[in-house]
Order: sequence, then structure tokens, then C-alpha cells
Amino acid sequence: MADELDPRLLRYFVAVAEELHFTRAAGRLHVAQQALSREIRRLERQLGVSLFARSTRRVALTPEGERLLVRARDLLALRDQTLRELYELDADRPLRVDLLAEGHTPVRVLRAARERAPRAELVARFHGGFGAALDELLAGRIDVAFGRSEGLPRPFPANVLSRTLVRLEPMALLLPEDHPLAARTTVSLDALRGTQVDASVGNDEAPEWVDLGVRLLAAFGAEPSPPHLHAEGLAETVQHLHTHGRPILTLFERPIAPGVVVRPLVDPVPLYVWTMVFRRELRHPGLDALRASVEELARREHWHDSPPQAWICEADAAALRVRAGSGSVSGP
Repeated sequence: MADELDPRLLRYFVAVAEELHFTRAAGRLHVAQQALSREIRRLERQLGVSLFARSTRRVALTPEGERLLVRARDLLALRDQTLRELYELDADRPLRVDLLAEGHTPVRVLRAARERAPRAELVARFHGGFGAALDELLAGRIDVAFGRSEGLPRPFPANVLSRTLVRLEPMALLLPEDHPLAARTTVSLDALRGTQVDASVGNDEAPEWVDLGVRLLAAFGAEPSPPHLHAEGLAETVQHLHTHGRPILTLFERPIAPGVVVRPLVDPVPLYVWTMVFRRELRHPGLDALRASVEELARREHWHDSPPQAWICEADAAALRVRAGSGSVSGP
């Protein structure tokens, strides 16, 4: 018998016990079926009993599984209630929010949330990439992070974190104003065929952005520029742009400086999927204000609408399909 039970394994067990179907349970948990089966076998090994009777046609609880189901529900309910009470007591502390970078969409969300809940203290952080912010979030050093939550070196930890769709934002190019493409009002993706575009390869803090950029460029016959040190801040980005002269893949809504322009990419319009990510048990008035602000801005500015001709990375599209079925963006 195991000395302690992992709450995550208990949640997996309860889902399979209630569905009596591994595929449906995996979809409910937003994990791969193979991973779910593996974790259930691990729980059975820890307990030293079989919890399910499996056949090619059906899954059924064993007597041991039926007894565990009653206790597992009680244990998980007690754990969740305890965490809710702890976070309610902690609601007066500042909420630490990573906005990725200055001048992007999450900054507007934070501004609206502060207006909505002036008594809640929301403290901004800027880690420059969701990959870096995710490490801070899992370590408990920040509470909320914004960014693309697909394309990471490891699966999104959906058993620990929740994520909410914020915006489908068009992508663009950052260009020196004397670049040939800067004379256009928009840039067709076909115009990039055979050229090098800076997709921030080498930026270990933002693997999700590098993944998206490399996939997008490959899909339309362009290639990423060689790895280089990441330029931090607007001034350094502009310096890097003028030094190397290559278009920089960016987002449509971003700060610009004299001598540079932003040109939207079209035919089709590539989309960056902004999500807001936080621990599942988090309860805080600042989080409520952030979520309400996302909903209001998305409704008012049509953030969730996709252009008729759009390109979305398949991993992001899969997460959006999950959202359509369950009401939230969730992991694979």
C-alpha cells in the first residue's frame, strides 16, 4: 500500500470510474489516452490492487475500485475545499501577473482589470516569453501569465493549471521604414517565400514563439534567420532590426519607434492565440477582474473572431476545438 496518494492520480481514477471509458475520460481530463492508461496502471501498482476490469468491449470497476471511488471523491472534495479556504484568506495579497512584454494585448487587460477592481493590487511582471513565465508560475513566484501556451518543450500541465482564451491576434512584420516590404500596406505570406525572417530562434525564454514562427515560415516557403541573442526591449529590438535588416515576425498590436513600421501579414492571416493561465485552485478578486476584463474586451473588440482567410497552428487549433466543446482552452 502506498504511503500517500497523489491527488492527480486520484482525479484520473475518478474520471475513468465515472466515465467507464478511457477515451472519454482522457478527453474530459485533456490528456492523451495512453498517458491516462499509464497513470492508472501506476496507481494500481502503488496500491497493489486492480481497480478496473478491462476487456476489449467494456471497462468496469473491481470491488476495490468501487471502495476507492467513494474515498477518492471525499479526499478530493476535502482538498479542494481546503485550498479554496486558504486562497480566500490570501485574497488581500498582491496578485502577480506576467504580461510577457510592454505594449502588448495583456497590458490592456491589466489596465481594465485595475479599473474594474481598484482595491485589488495587481503587480505586473515581464518575463519576455511564456516558457519563462510558466516556470515561474509552476514555482509559485507569479500567479497569472499571458501568452501562447502551446509549442512548449513539455506538455501543458492541465492537471495543475487552467487557461482561458484571450485573443486571436493577427501576426505582422516589424520592418525598417526603408525596407522594400515597408511600402506595402499589408504583406502576403507568399511574398516571404525564399527569404529569411527573424523568428527569435535562440530565445530560450520564449520557445512557444519560436515554435510558432518556425512552423509558420515553413508552411509558406520562408525560413527563420539563424539563432541569435535575444534583443530585450523596444530600443534593442530596433537596433537589432537596423543592424541585420531582416523582417522580424511580431504581433499586430505592439509598440513601435521612429524609423520602423508594422505591416500585417495576409493571405492568409496568421493568428497568435493569447491565453491567460493560472493555477486551478487560485481564488482572488484580481483574477476575477482579469477574467471579466478579458470577456468584455473580447466581446467589444471581437477578439475571438477569426478572419475568413486565417492560418492557425494545428496545436493551437486543437486547443481551440477543446474550448468549443468544454468552455475553456485546455491541454492536449
